[in-house]
Amino acid sequence: MLALPLLAGMAAWAQQPQAQDPIAENLFAPDQVLANQKAIGLDDPQRNYVRAEVLKAQTRFTELQFQLQDAMESLVMLLKQNPVDESQVMAQLDKVLNAEREVKRTQIALMVRIKNKLTPEQQSRLRQLRGKPAE
Repeated sequence: MLALPLLAGMAAWAQQPQAQDPIAENLFAPDQVLANQKAIGLDDPQRNYVRAEVLKAQTRFTELQFQLQDAMESLVMLLKQNPVDESQVMAQLDKVLNAEREVKRTQIALMVRIKNKLTPEQQSRLRQLRGKPAE
């Protein structure tokens, strides 16, 4: 359940207007691929691959969500102290930022693996379908 907001955020991130995000312009969110699977001619092995990769990523996102939540709770506790120990806060902030970084790495890795399973024609069709309702 915790991974769903992450995947939804990933989908929104990957579908931002192309002029604003050159990374999203070149990658495809899993939900975009699966929602348009007939329109792009996704075959069974490709569909099974995408689904399996999404399941692996969801597991990882759940782990990272717990790590991020724990790191944030610790950061908040440190910030509540009076006086605040700056070095402890900065060390804890690094843990929060590392967890966020790993979320982004996992998102990008998933979308790269999906893109690599799509043919150039399927990628072109997905670009055409961006911003349109799924067919």
